[in-house]
Amino acid sequence: MVRLTLELIGKSLNQKNRRDESLAHYLRKTTHLKLSNKNIDIIDDLSLCKNLNVLYLYDNQIRQIHNLDFATNLRHLYLQNNCITRIENLASLIKLEKLYLGGNYITVVEGLETLEELRELHVESQQLPLGEKVLFDPRSLHSLAKSLTVLNISNNNIDEVSDLAILENISHLIAVDNQIHHVKDLEFVLGVWTNLRKLELNGNPVCQKPKYKDRVIQQSKSLESLDGKEIKEMERQFLMNWKASRDARKKNRTESMMNEHAPYLHFDNNDKEHPHFPIYYFPMTKEKPNFAILSEMHRPPYSKESHRTVHEEDRVTEKISHSSLKNPQNVQKNLSEPHLLRQMPL
Repeated sequence: MVRLTLELIGKSLNQKNRRDESLAHYLRKTTHLKLSNKNIDIIDDLSLCKNLNVLYLYDNQIRQIHNLDFATNLRHLYLQNNCITRIENLASLIKLEKLYLGGNYITVVEGLETLEELRELHVESQQLPLGEKVLFDPRSLHSLAKSLTVLNISNNNIDEVSDLAILENISHLIAVDNQIHHVKDLEFVLGVWTNLRKLELNGNPVCQKPKYKDRVIQQSKSLESLDGKEIKEMERQFLMNWKASRDARKKNRTESMMNEHAPYLHFDNNDKEHPHFPIYYFPMTKEKPNFAILSEMHRPPYSKESHRTVHEEDRVTEKISHSSLKNPQNVQKNLSEPHLLRQMPL
């Protein structure tokens, strides 16, 4: 295994560029160091390289990020294809703009709270345990909310991107070969990312959904390229007009249905509090008349007096029946006082 030391740096430098300068003097003014593919596993003390702007350490065997506190002027850091398991010890890199960490063993994107100038973050193709996906620390996302414009999260088993909505200035998202299944999983972030220009989702199940491209274009008014293909303005305008026409038809249908049911709405509302029941009116008194109607078999022998009496009783009975239809209360009172029956006008 190889340690990254000043001596190793000296051996890798082009002697012609150094001329007669000492190594220490040369390293103090060095702005770029290319140390890729040298089997480096440990970063040693590089504090002499205070003016370093770009550091290439990809394709090595580095397991831990450390000893970079000196690099306060570092802007680009390339650490892809190493053996790094955690993002850490980057707090001093306050001027860092681009960070490349693809092809490592990182499961959580974290430790970026102080990198408020970071514009590009590449964490694609992590070597993950079976069934796991890359997660994002909300604190790091919050710190990158206004600065980050390019994010590469390809091939990380990611099935949703709603947590990334906080990245309000994102302009290029690379999320190929993940597990995003539905356009609805994208609709929220597409509505929030008003600066999004390029979106790459090749290799996700969502790409096989009907009208996938049309729905994405309709959802993002700023998008200029989808899956590597340019979105023409004529195509966008056609889809926008079609969507507006469809929404208008849907609104009209809804309003028409509401208007059709409007005359009955007050009945429905009243029924909820005061249910209606059918009421039947019967023109008859509740109690039976308190007088007897004699049948023919119980009548006394015929006589003029008895005939007149029976005739009067029949007329009274008929009068009571007609009166009961008009005013049942009076009839009830009269029946309870039989002596008044003779006083009723016939």
